[in-house]
Amino acid sequence: MEEEPEPIIRVAVPADVKYVYGILQEMERGALERGTGIARRSPQSLCKKIYEGHAVIAVMPAGEWVGFSYVQAWGDFVSNSGLIVRPAYRGQHVAARIKEQTFALSRRLFPTSKIFSITTGGAVLALNHQFGFRPVTYAELPQDPAFWDQCKACVNYPLLESKDRKICLCTAMVYYPHQNKYVYA
Repeated sequence: MEEEPEPIIRVAVPADVKYVYGILQEMERGALERGTGIARRSPQSLCKKIYEGHAVIAVMPAGEWVGFSYVQAWGDFVSNSGLIVRPAYRGQHVAARIKEQTFALSRRLFPTSKIFSITTGGAVLALNHQFGFRPVTYAELPQDPAFWDQCKACVNYPLLESKDRKICLCTAMVYYPHQNKYVYA
């Protein structure tokens, strides 16, 4: 019996922009399926992350994309964002491997930055916890208005704004490099 090939997880390269529309569609579909909000991304923003070397992608040896994530700097913070795995590949630890690469990319590109993640997904919360992230209030996140502008496309944005950007349905988690040691369980 022949084994299924493993996805290759690596920093995305310019040739990977061909996957952007599929990634965006899967992000939207996943948010609708879970009934959660999502900060919609433009194709241009994901392409920029790929061209900058600020994205991680999982692809099968035959060329099908499997999963994706990217990093974004905000002052002395860097976000781990957009983690998505296609449904056919869930439950195979692909998300954990993408998160590991995204975390390592964040540490390499921004070694002294605090790393944060905002999510409504239980799987991402569990992964963040394994990497030493801890839950925080929104006051501990970047206060740059451009950061919060990304939330405008989310269905929960009116709630966020009505609470003066202090409360929403997402859980915010931060990794403080000076307080944590990277341990992946």
